Amino acid sequence: MSGSAAAAAAGAPIPAAAAPTQSMRVPVRFRGREVAAQTDLVTVEEPLEVRLAWASGGGVYREQSIAVTMRTPGEDFDLVRGFLFAEGVVRGPADLVEVACCGPPSPDKGLANVVKATLAAGVPFDPQRLSRHVFTSSSCGVCGKASLDAVRLQLPSIDRRPLALARDGLGKLPQRLRELQAEFGRTGGLHAAASFDGEGRILRLREDVGRHNALDKLIGAYLGDAAGVGADDDGPTPPLGGLGILLSGRASFELLQKAAMSGVALVAALGPPSSLAIELAKEAGIALAGFLKAASFNVYADPHGFL
Repeated sequence: MSGSAAAAAAGAPIPAAAAPTQSMRVPVRFRGREVAAQTDLVTVEEPLEVRLAWASGGGVYREQSIAVTMRTPGEDFDLVRGFLFAEGVVRGPADLVEVACCGPPSPDKGLANVVKATLAAGVPFDPQRLSRHVFTSSSCGVCGKASLDAVRLQLPSIDRRPLALARDGLGKLPQRLRELQAEFGRTGGLHAAASFDGEGRILRLREDVGRHNALDKLIGAYLGDAAGVGADDDGPTPPLGGLGILLSGRASFELLQKAAMSGVALVAALGPPSSLAIELAKEAGIALAGFLKAASFNVYADPHGFL
């Protein structure tokens, strides 16, 4: 048991549901020759501090703030779990004892903007091994090779299950995504990441003002209820093994890194991929498509993933 269920069982606080949008007054709106004031729905953006507690020896736990991200409040525990997994801090649900709100709500809006994750005893943690530090401290400096080498070192040994999807099935995904993106339809200000299967069915979707956060929330959702997360002799199986992910924007290197870490077989993006994302997809054996539309898309890696 993990995630919200585990937190509730342990008596840990669970954040109250937060509205992802809010109404704000637009002082001036120009429409042709008309000038008027009105209200508008906007996407909420708030900081989230991620704190980590881990056993440092002799039963003594250390606690440290490891990240602050700007996010759309909601599904914060999923965001933290997914972030820790993509950074290689945890390998599966069993590595986390608890994910809970930490400290009082923010004084201005009453939001829980600090979440603490506690690692299970015996799970090692070195703050210097977070990928953002590895990239900048590599001997060749900040470059594509350093980034790829850092990811290669962090990637677990994954027997990536292939996913083949019919082209017409892939072409239906953008419209289905728009139908399911309830909050995007209200504000137009949210990114989305969705998982889908070989039949082209969208299984889960998460939205956030940050595209990296949206994918972390999606990965964390699978870790949170251990859906599809099993274990074998080599340890936990990846949370999205054998599935594809759909991205509402471009496919950046960092998003492909998270996909590779979580066992994703196919990445489809409505926008373009970056050059380093393409290189990583090829190295990791991930099928990669970009500029996805109803009747067209480009294949940048592993064309065998598209029937």
